[in-house]
Amino acid sequence: MTETAGGEAALGLTAEEAQVRIAAGEGNVDAGVKTRSVGQIVHANVCTLFNLVNAVLALIVLFTGSYKNMLFMVVIVCNTVIGIVQEVRSKRITDKLSIIAGSKAHVLRDGAETELPLDGLVRDDVVVLRRGDQVPADAQVVSGDCRVNESLLTGEANLVRKQLGDTLMSGLFVNSGMVYARVVHVGVENYAAKISAEAKERKAVRSEIMRCLNGIIKFVSCIMFPLGALLFARDYLSGNSELNSAILSTVSALVGVIPEGLILLTSTVLAVAVVRLSKSQVLVQQLYCIAILARVDVLCLDKAGTIITGDMEVAWVRPVEGEAA
Repeated sequence: MTETAGGEAALGLTAEEAQVRIAAGEGNVDAGVKTRSVGQIVHANVCTLFNLVNAVLALIVLFTGSYKNMLFMVVIVCNTVIGIVQEVRSKRITDKLSIIAGSKAHVLRDGAETELPLDGLVRDDVVVLRRGDQVPADAQVVSGDCRVNESLLTGEANLVRKQLGDTLMSGLFVNSGMVYARVVHVGVENYAAKISAEAKERKAVRSEIMRCLNGIIKFVSCIMFPLGALLFARDYLSGNSELNSAILSTVSALVGVIPEGLILLTSTVLAVAVVRLSKSQVLVQQLYCIAILARVDVLCLDKAGTIITGDMEVAWVRPVEGEAA
């Protein structure tokens, strides 16, 4: 390690020491939670029981060559496209979420100050932070004095003084002064990375509307094919209809059993709600989350606007004078 110019107590790494840490997996790589890929989103929306049932019926109609009777697939395509477009849009917005606004950091390497990309930082690197700089990674002050804005952590706009030994959390801004700080956390260990990971994490939706629709589709799927076999046998084996005519009449009856209009209407209404919420700067990650939001009566916020749990923790215990602790 090399002592900084001017006799400060901060020590920087050499290039060789940095390479050793990178090889040991102690680099500041972006290893946070990743949203689903476009391919995964398309697969999840296309490969559903609802689409499978309708695809089987469409193939049966295709066998007869009566393409005009496949128009019911328009409903399936529209419903699928609505889901894909909404999720891809949310994915792109979510992928851009980042607390760290900058892309470069000033670091001491080989006794000199140099500028490196954020993913070039390693554990024990000494970063130089001046007024206006954002803390790129969780670090501990080793030299200097500054005041930082901790509203990201506490919601308070008051500046907090940081001196030797104090901790600087990633994402905070230096308002005045200058410090040398040694990086103590990298990658997913950083405070800013943990917040971003919580925002990007995909949670299972427990929507009552989704549960009911899926239940209806499962029930219909269980009874429609035996019912279809009986209808086909009645029309064809009785000699009243030709093969193609019996197939088309059977499929027509089965399509009427599936609540396609209800599912398309639900998706359309939810998509309209997503658009209206986006105008109010609200990001909806999954379509059916809106059904859960409709059940919310009260949303509790503190004065800083952050959502709180209401749980209290003991900070310290101070015994009364003259009483046993």
